Amino acid sequence: MRVLYLLNISNPDRLSADSGWIFADLLAPALVDAGAEVTVAAPAAAGDARCGFHRTKVPGTKYRARFSADIDELVALIRAERPDVVVANQVEEAPAIRTALLEAGSDALLAGYCHYLPFSFTDGGQLLLDPSLNDAGLGRPVLLAFAAGLAACDRVMVHSSTAASWVSATAARMTVDLGDRLRIVPAPRDERLVRDPASRPPGGAGGAIGVYNHRLYAHYGTEQFVDLARDLVASGTVRLRVMDLFGRRRAERKGLDGSPEKMRDQLAALPHVQVVSDRGDRVRYKNLLAGARFGVAPFRPGCPWSMSVIDCQGMGLPVISPKLGWLAEHIDPELCFTTPAEAVALAERLSTDDEFHAVHAKRAHASTADFAPALVATRYLEAIS
Repeated sequence: MRVLYLLNISNPDRLSADSGWIFADLLAPALVDAGAEVTVAAPAAAGDARCGFHRTKVPGTKYRARFSADIDELVALIRAERPDVVVANQVEEAPAIRTALLEAGSDALLAGYCHYLPFSFTDGGQLLLDPSLNDAGLGRPVLLAFAAGLAACDRVMVHSSTAASWVSATAARMTVDLGDRLRIVPAPRDERLVRDPASRPPGGAGGAIGVYNHRLYAHYGTEQFVDLARDLVASGTVRLRVMDLFGRRRAERKGLDGSPEKMRDQLAALPHVQVVSDRGDRVRYKNLLAGARFGVAPFRPGCPWSMSVIDCQGMGLPVISPKLGWLAEHIDPELCFTTPAEAVALAERLSTDDEFHAVHAKRAHASTADFAPALVATRYLEAIS
């Protein structure tokens, strides 16, 4: 099977902060191991030397990535690669890719991977536009483009049951019949970030470390985390390590959303909160996680998946989480909270109760076992066969 993987990269300056690139970099070699021929078309190479690579332009903004597909380039690429399957990691591009397949005379299967959903649902079933894709009122056009992408795909892949439910509900509202085209294929864990949970650090006299390793966008609920951080560190039992995953961002990205820099400064000003950078180095990132006792999930309502949560769990770090989206589906119910007081109690218990921590460290580690790249590649190839 010849697979052409079309990958948008939003963070070319810091690939370690781009979950779509990390996913492709882990998955592509696993697909090759499973017998597929893989070419990645992206602004930066992903995979290993066995994978083909076609360099594409970096989209100026996240909106250009959704609305400015180069059909001439796509036609030439499809004719050159002669794929059996084309994977659109940006679902909104699927109509343009379908057009290119038609012009190229290709009967390749078109699979869309819903890596990021431009919407979420409340508990009452109300559809909410993702605020990160709603600048200048563009949220609804993005939603319509997403629905058009679903209609253009032969297969639609999502990370989780939560994502499947949301995508199915949205498709129905937009009169798109998904039929039997929807498949759940989780993202692979990074095997470099897997550790025996028995090798955990003690709480320490200076306070156990809770790690927050998520992007600091406002739409991730970072303001709520800032408020929670004050409560978590108030007693001195817990210290917090906050990851600055972006470093210096391009002016175009800061112009659309300057919240990461603002949130970073607010967190750095808090006592017992350390803001650190992995400098784009996965070894340093692993070491920063290894020194922590537990993780904290983001307050992101539209969360269909979180690679950062999986990173923590693979390292044997229990993760405490608000009851939101996929987080409530995946994380142990004993570690989910609804109030700041509940979050503080969980953090302090994980910090001081070794038996409680050991049980949840094992559960966290075990919850990632099915996300090994080889297993995910098998599910991926089954989904696009």
